[in-house]
Amino acid sequence: HLLLFLLFVGPFNCFASYSRATELFYSLNEGLPAGVLIGSLARDLRLPTAGGQNPASLQPPLSFTLASDGLGGQYVQLDNRSGELHTSAVEIDREALCVESSGATILGGSAAVSSSSPSPESCLLLLDVLVLPQEYFRLVKVKIAIRDVNDNAPRFPVPHIRLLVPENAPVNTRLAIEHAALDPDMGTNGVQTYRLRDNYGVFTLDVEENENGERTPYLIVMGALDRETQDEYVTVIVAEDGGTPPLVGSATLTIGISDVNDNCPQFNDSQLNVTLYGNSSLGTHVATVHAVDMDLGSNAQITYSYSQKVPQPSRDLFHLNESTGAITLSTKVDGDTPRLHRLIVLGNGPGCIPAVITVLVTIIKVMMRPPEVVPRFIANEVEGVVYLKELEPINTPVAFFTIKDPDEKYKVSCYLDGDGPFRLSPYKPYNNEYLLETTKPLDFETQQLYEISVVAWNSEGFHVKKVVKIQVLDDNDNSPVFSEQLIELSIEENNVPNAFLTKLHATDADSGERGQVSYFLGPDAPSYFALDKTTGVLTVSTQLDREEKEKYRYTVKAVDSGFPPRESIATVTITVLDKNDNSPRFINKDFSFFVPENFPGFGEIGVISVTDADAGQNGWVALSVLNGSDIFVIDTGKGVLRAKVSLDREQQSSYILWIEAVDGGDPALSSTAKITILLLDINDNPPLVLFPQSNMSYLLVLPSTLPGSPITEVYAVDKDTGMNAVIAYSIIGRRGPRPESFRIDPKTGNITLEESLMQNDYGLYRLLVKVSDHGYPEPLHSTVMVNLFVNDTVSNESYIESLLRKEPDISVEEKQPQISIEPTHKKMESASCMPTLVALSIISLSSIALVTGMGIYICLRKGKKHHREDENLEVQIPLNGRINLHMLEKKPMEISNI
Repeated sequence: HLLLFLLFVGPFNCFASYSRATELFYSLNEGLPAGVLIGSLARDLRLPTAGGQNPASLQPPLSFTLASDGLGGQYVQLDNRSGELHTSAVEIDREALCVESSGATILGGSAAVSSSSPSPESCLLLLDVLVLPQEYFRLVKVKIAIRDVNDNAPRFPVPHIRLLVPENAPVNTRLAIEHAALDPDMGTNGVQTYRLRDNYGVFTLDVEENENGERTPYLIVMGALDRETQDEYVTVIVAEDGGTPPLVGSATLTIGISDVNDNCPQFNDSQLNVTLYGNSSLGTHVATVHAVDMDLGSNAQITYSYSQKVPQPSRDLFHLNESTGAITLSTKVDGDTPRLHRLIVLGNGPGCIPAVITVLVTIIKVMMRPPEVVPRFIANEVEGVVYLKELEPINTPVAFFTIKDPDEKYKVSCYLDGDGPFRLSPYKPYNNEYLLETTKPLDFETQQLYEISVVAWNSEGFHVKKVVKIQVLDDNDNSPVFSEQLIELSIEENNVPNAFLTKLHATDADSGERGQVSYFLGPDAPSYFALDKTTGVLTVSTQLDREEKEKYRYTVKAVDSGFPPRESIATVTITVLDKNDNSPRFINKDFSFFVPENFPGFGEIGVISVTDADAGQNGWVALSVLNGSDIFVIDTGKGVLRAKVSLDREQQSSYILWIEAVDGGDPALSSTAKITILLLDINDNPPLVLFPQSNMSYLLVLPSTLPGSPITEVYAVDKDTGMNAVIAYSIIGRRGPRPESFRIDPKTGNITLEESLMQNDYGLYRLLVKVSDHGYPEPLHSTVMVNLFVNDTVSNESYIESLLRKEPDISVEEKQPQISIEPTHKKMESASCMPTLVALSIISLSSIALVTGMGIYICLRKGKKHHREDENLEVQIPLNGRINLHMLEKKPMEISNI
């Protein structure tokens, strides 16, 4: 049963083999990450665990320990309790671990027990594990076979492979490519196939495998080769392994076609006709034959020889050079020499039928001696070459030529043959003397060498030439010439130091040192520009800033090495191109604007001034409101700040905006500025009366109320600020039995009893109170009706209410209440004489009746006087402070202005 179980689980990924010999075998792929389970020793050894049938408390805990810290220990992690083997953080590389292994056997099965052993070719990790405690003690030999994965691409040992193929190689010729590709992977993961990217229609590849499993690529010739048509083929050889997916490697394959002797010499012509004068001297060149062989090296070596058909006298008369094919006169021509010679020359190549050419030599017999031309050089002459300096003046003499007939029988004439600024003229008074001289200055840069001939001919038509070579010597007569007189350059600002600008180029038509050009900066060039003297490379050593300077203009010089030196000047202009390296700049970082409230919508609040030192699109600035954009807008072009709606100071007294300026560069740069908008108050709110709350309300005033006693108050607030919120109270209309009995404090709105109430003073009093601010230019006001009912009780409220519903017939007083600017600290209160009256009444009611009446009269008069003084008092209006509109307590208000 165990064998059947092992056969079933054998194909899985990782398996183990267990025997009483306590050996376990596992296998796993190389390159696995840390933490991959290899196998469980406790399970594969069938050791009891805490989860078995016996209670855990009766089982001693198992302990698994590596017996030694060998090489295999660094690749695995052993759980001391569970006995589970996992891969460690050190990745297993089969090729590095088993460099000498030639194969790998895949055992299969994950954590399964097997009695079979790994192949001897396997790459193994060997571990010794001790199992404790004593009851389960054993030494376990763990062998882990490392399976190969396709993690290496084929690689050729050299990047360039060269192979020689003879051009006469027959079809199906096989040539081994010695440098086969290497792949550290094994089996099918190793190199499997080879191919050519371009086979040119004449090559293919085949692979042969030897008994050791090594694969060697072979180049197979599939078509005819001809070195003379194409001597080399360059392609790429690709090696591919059998992995999934397959990996490839490549190298350059050059196939050279070696030469074979498949071509023979050939002459371009079959016959050559030559004429020779009978008086020619020995060694005179007659002709040269030349054959061509398309092969290379020794296969193309050609030798020349006479055919056996050439008679011996002709062989003796004309010498043939075997190597060069030159034919020269070897013996003197006499009267018996035949006038026609047929020379058959053979061009011989190795292993070839000789090529044939016929040279017909016709000898012209001469019965007279030719004219003689004798030169006598005036200018410097070396080995037949005359040297003249350029710019020599006109008519510079070159040489004398003496023309004569050796036999003194014939008249001899001469002339100059060839092009050039020269003339040959008779030199009188001598006969047969001729002078060769220049006709215009020579120019080395136009032509350096002239070849002319002095030709002498006699009356019989016999010609003789004397060749004269004239070499013109160079002089420093040319200045360097710049390719451009105006060199226009451009460079972006913020360049790197020592940035390349251009390479200047100037030419000098003179030769030698006279034509060598050196480059220099002009005196007007800034010091941070550098010009290489030899190469003409122009650089700038520092960063350029367009905002500092946009244009540079200076001169450069090109100087030759002649003596004296000559120079030329060119102008360099450099335009520094703009780069977006400057952020927009606001004139102020903080802007403050004071705007009256109720300012009309889209009215101009102020102008935001911003600049950008960059040019073009980099200097275009767009403004936007970062916050408050639902209320405020800004004109990007003009920087005008506007409010979309009318602003109310009572809703919000100030606004703080952030304005962003963004330029048009890429990437764009930006900056921000703070805008503070303060709303100036306008007197647009009349005072609001908070008490009394209605014109229909009334207050009961007892007749016993003492003069000077507070009765009630009028309380109002104003939402404006400053003088626009300073409130003054005044009674502008009265109605009642004795309406002047009540007065109102212009500052506080307190209403007090002015005089004692009498029996006839009972009834309803109606006071029309005007509450006015001190706004500019037009104060605003509100009115309220204060109703006072003087009586002991309120017995009939409906009657009072009916009186209140009637329109009061009140005449309005236009008296303006006065409020002082400087409050007086000596504020006299209304004097009360009631204690005096009480004291007098206690002493004697009868004797002081008259005195009491007089006292009351005096006291009342005194109170009126102080009342008038109070009305003329002026109040100080503080400049710093704030009205609390929610403070509705019945006490004087503090008025302030912002």
